[in-house]
Amino acid sequence: MIAGQDLHTEFQFPQEADSQLSSDTDLEDPDGKNAKAGKGRKALGDKAKGGGAGRGPGAGWMNGHHRENGMETMTLFEVVKMGKSATQSVVDDWIEAYKHDRDVALLDLINFFIQCSGCKGAVSGDMFRNMQNSEIIRKMTEEFDEDSGDYPLTLSGPQWKKFRISFCDFIAVLVRQCQYSIIYDEYMMDTVISLLTGLSDSQVRAFRHTSTLAAMKLMTALVNVALNLSINMDNTQRQYEAERNKVVAKRASDRLELLLQKRKELQENQDEIENMMNAIFKGVFVHRYRDAIAEIRAICIEEIGVWMKLYSDAFLNDSYLKYVGWTMHDKQGEVRLKCLTALQGLYHNRELSARLELFTSRFKDRIVSMTLDKEYDVAVQAIKLLTLVLQSSDEVLTAEDCETTPFFTGRLLYCPEDEGFPRRGRQSLNGSLIKTTVFFYLESELHEHGAYLVDSLWECASELLKDWETMISLLLDEPMPGEEALTDRQETALVEIMLCAIRQACECHPPVGRGTGKRVLTAKEKKTQLDDRTRITEMFAVALPLLLAKYCVDIDKVTNLLQIPKYFDLDIYTTGRLEKHLDALLRQIWEVIDKHTDTEVLEACSTTYHYLCNEEFTIYNRVDIARSQLLDELVDKFSRLLEDFLQEGEEADDDDAYQVLSTLKKISAFHNAHDLSKWDLFTSNYRLLNTGLQNGDMPEQIVTHAMQCTHYIILWHLAKVSDGSSLQGDMVTLRKQMRAFSLMCQRYLNSINTAVKEQAFTILCDLLLIFSHQIMSSGREQLEPLVFLPDSSLQAELLNFILDHVFIDQDDDSNSTDGQQDDEAGKIEALHKRRNLLAAYCKLIIYNVVEINTGADIFKQYMRYYNDYGDIIKETMSKTRQIDKIQCAKTLILSLQKLFNDMLSELGFNFDRSSSAFCGIKELARRFSLTFGLDQLKTREAIAMLHKDGIEFAFKEPSPQGEGSPPLNLAFLDILSEFSSKLIRQDKRTVHMYLERFMTFQMALQREDCWLPLISYRNSLQAGGDDDTMSVISGISSRGSTIRSKKSKPATASKRKLPEENSCSSSDAVWMNREQNVQTPVMMHSPHLTSTVLRDPKKMRPEDSYTTAYTIPTEQHPHQPLSTQQQPQHHHQAALDYNTQVTWMLTQRQQAEARQQQERVNMHYAKMRNHMQQAMRRGSGLMEDDEEPIVEDVMMSSEDRLEDINEGMDFDTMDIDLPASKNRRERTELKPDYFDPSSIMDDSVRILYFFSTFHLFAHFKSVYFNSCINVL
Repeated sequence: MIAGQDLHTEFQFPQEADSQLSSDTDLEDPDGKNAKAGKGRKALGDKAKGGGAGRGPGAGWMNGHHRENGMETMTLFEVVKMGKSATQSVVDDWIEAYKHDRDVALLDLINFFIQCSGCKGAVSGDMFRNMQNSEIIRKMTEEFDEDSGDYPLTLSGPQWKKFRISFCDFIAVLVRQCQYSIIYDEYMMDTVISLLTGLSDSQVRAFRHTSTLAAMKLMTALVNVALNLSINMDNTQRQYEAERNKVVAKRASDRLELLLQKRKELQENQDEIENMMNAIFKGVFVHRYRDAIAEIRAICIEEIGVWMKLYSDAFLNDSYLKYVGWTMHDKQGEVRLKCLTALQGLYHNRELSARLELFTSRFKDRIVSMTLDKEYDVAVQAIKLLTLVLQSSDEVLTAEDCETTPFFTGRLLYCPEDEGFPRRGRQSLNGSLIKTTVFFYLESELHEHGAYLVDSLWECASELLKDWETMISLLLDEPMPGEEALTDRQETALVEIMLCAIRQACECHPPVGRGTGKRVLTAKEKKTQLDDRTRITEMFAVALPLLLAKYCVDIDKVTNLLQIPKYFDLDIYTTGRLEKHLDALLRQIWEVIDKHTDTEVLEACSTTYHYLCNEEFTIYNRVDIARSQLLDELVDKFSRLLEDFLQEGEEADDDDAYQVLSTLKKISAFHNAHDLSKWDLFTSNYRLLNTGLQNGDMPEQIVTHAMQCTHYIILWHLAKVSDGSSLQGDMVTLRKQMRAFSLMCQRYLNSINTAVKEQAFTILCDLLLIFSHQIMSSGREQLEPLVFLPDSSLQAELLNFILDHVFIDQDDDSNSTDGQQDDEAGKIEALHKRRNLLAAYCKLIIYNVVEINTGADIFKQYMRYYNDYGDIIKETMSKTRQIDKIQCAKTLILSLQKLFNDMLSELGFNFDRSSSAFCGIKELARRFSLTFGLDQLKTREAIAMLHKDGIEFAFKEPSPQGEGSPPLNLAFLDILSEFSSKLIRQDKRTVHMYLERFMTFQMALQREDCWLPLISYRNSLQAGGDDDTMSVISGISSRGSTIRSKKSKPATASKRKLPEENSCSSSDAVWMNREQNVQTPVMMHSPHLTSTVLRDPKKMRPEDSYTTAYTIPTEQHPHQPLSTQQQPQHHHQAALDYNTQVTWMLTQRQQAEARQQQERVNMHYAKMRNHMQQAMRRGSGLMEDDEEPIVEDVMMSSEDRLEDINEGMDFDTMDIDLPASKNRRERTELKPDYFDPSSIMDDSVRILYFFSTFHLFAHFKSVYFNSCINVL
């Protein structure tokens, strides 16, 4: 390599300002004269070695750290992570360091890639000089932090997002600055490519991900270099041809020779770059585009799209396109999306799209099918891609393709402009396109929401959708001669599309489900939004009254048209002098109200008045007068009709009832958005409801609308009282009205009409929630007199309503569906209504309006109605647990108890525990257990109280078969065992002690099938505990019932540092000390029979001494042991005489001593067994240091997994993210071998096995010594 000139500036790093260009910049050697020197070529697979030039004093890099004036500053990784220095200056500084000592600089670059992967280790100079790349990677893998799965590329936050950008920029600038000399020195690039190839084959995800991104960005930078070389070669070739074509007299032979030499050098450089690209492509891309991690696959596909677009002559062929085509079948939407965006860049260029005919014919069907992809973003990009494909060739898509995909909408957009037609108007090109859009919307039958059609076309056809002038003309103007008029259905669709286009233009955000959230508009978008809103106001302020007059009787059209005024700029009514059009609009709205009784139309009219009655605009007085006149007329009419209706009583005909109902509907619709307090409608509505309750023959719609109107009256009254704008006596009046109305709704809960009961229930839930204790929050303590709490009778009625009307089968809901059980839409509507009812009641539980334990009847339905209400019930359980963990746990166990009692009443006490009913309760308990999560300390008290209630319930009722039989509810312990895994070890001991309080000596000895729940529950409590912490009776009973005895771990225990006696963690102490004043009784009156009491306190472990103080509180239970002064009355506590008790105690003490002796023997056995294993390892040479390496051979090695790239893809064939190998320290802490014969032997056999093994070891030892003597 030709040495470049020396820089005149010192090396400074980091550097804010742009430094002077080195010899490797674009401006230094634009013609590529600095070609590589004739150094020996080294293979890419081996790391190049060799010393660099001598390094002079001053600033530079040393051991991975930047040094300036002898002071160490930051590493290259830290500088790039901070992002404060310009990438250009960072690269220039590294190049300067590379010129002084290329080994040191290259070592810095290697450590840069290692640290970017999140590895804490670093490559030293000795490792760099003496180890191959594979050995370095293996060493770095051993030093990688396995505890955390995060690394820089996956970390969240703005700093790490910026780091990814800086990381990619660094690689691109590095290659660009080195493209004329350094990359051809056969050292730097060979080493980097070899390192990245090895890291990309690593089993560590962080290495694989980071190196793949680096390799792909390096490849992209090399593609740019190759493209520049190709351009320079073409220019050189043209110059050579031009010079050679000159006449001999004017031809410069020296110039021809220079051009030939330059072309030769460029060709050599081109070959070098191609070799590098081939090495990266075959060593990294071919393997990583099929990686198990979707993000890695997405990186590969994204970059190959860039290569094909930048350097199409080399990459835009079937050999590379097939990878994109295959990956379109990827299981992850992220990867499929990258494929489509890569292809869009190719099809957007007409010159490139002409070379994609074979690819299009091969993968067209897949692209068409992706328009119906489950991922919304993928489907949208697929439609955009097909639009570009269709623009390149009109005959690509067949009629079948258009039928199987909504792509026809995109085909509408590609319509060439015809200069013979005007752009706007009924007879314009836009008029024809709008009609076609309406036809497609009706004929496609894809969905019934025009908002999504408008959003799909908005990006590329917004001008068409904003042509409201043409839409108005199509609706108002008469058709021309020979023109086919729009049908009523087509006009309805056009009105809906027009409204959706207006909403999209004014709100500037997509409909629900089409976007992640509202984005910040740019200044240009805000200006466009204001301009569109002005156009809409000016145009529809004149046209809307005409449209309402034409379609006044059409419910769908009027409902949509009345939503347009809320997008108006109301100032334009005054500035544009459009007051007469405002009066015309108000008259048309009045006429619509007079003609319609449909709720949607009336609510749309009310909403329009609410938007127009804005005090900030000058039109307020005009609109307010019109509204007051309208309401005066409605209220007077309602009062007159109501008096006549109530006087007629049972003689009232249907016409009178219809008049009252229609007027009441209009008043209720307006009362929803307007304050009608000055008309005092509460008295009239209350009289109407009271009459209907007394007579019982009031039409249901009148009752429901009267309830709704009264509800609005109370809410408006509450709003005035809360704002402080009411009079002094208004709060008392509101309190009386609210309580009277609540009592009225409670009485209507017993109505025979389902719709009336549902309305009364919904309003009661809303009132109880609004007037709960939370009404005083936010500094509103003056509203305390308004607090309304439900009594027990009201809570019971609300709960009974839920059980009777919500938890029912679909076929039983005959009233709510109006006889449409067979109609699917009717069933869905009925289910939606029941879900709303259940949600209304669950809100009362969540906000602590009703008792939490009332949710037991809700929670017990979790499994049976999981598909219909599972999400609501699960969320309710989650919220109640946040309020009170203990009370929530007691509610869960109460729900299981209710189900158990229901099963007993249905199947009897001799039920089969394998029955579906009992298994269903156990499955529900398992689901409940999973909701407590993995953090046992957070739910410790709640789980303990759950077990306490469950144990009390299990022993609550005596056996109906008399003494000697298990309690009636004993099988409930089998259900309770599902929660045992949520207990920590200390709590298991305490719960077990609490269980023994309800047991007798005879119970512990029972082994019949009817006692299996007790046995299994006790075994679940003993799992994970130590034998010495269990009771004597537990040891006796479990010895015969278990096959494998618990193996002690003396070796581990001997190494463990014992804490001080009676010490425990602070969190445990808080929970335990709450109940230390309650003594833990035992099963018999006297003496205590637990092993922890019989054992010498000095020999007890710290956990044993601490469980004596850790007790569960309980009230005096009829089946608990009585004091010594009381006579036992229950059959579970049969009294033993004193002599029998003393004899039994002596027997237990002897057994305890025998068990202690056996434990000591086991300890000696474990030690000898350990020594034996170590001796056998020494004899066979299997030392610790000779074990297999921690890092195995790379799973996806480039050498072992080369395969035909023309074959199809199968993403399920590899899984690179294997669990990390345990390091040496972790291996030494592994648990004992549970498959050792001693772990499955009985205690009596284990001693014999110990002595036989010891004898065998002595025999092997003697044989070994004799063999050594013979050798000598």
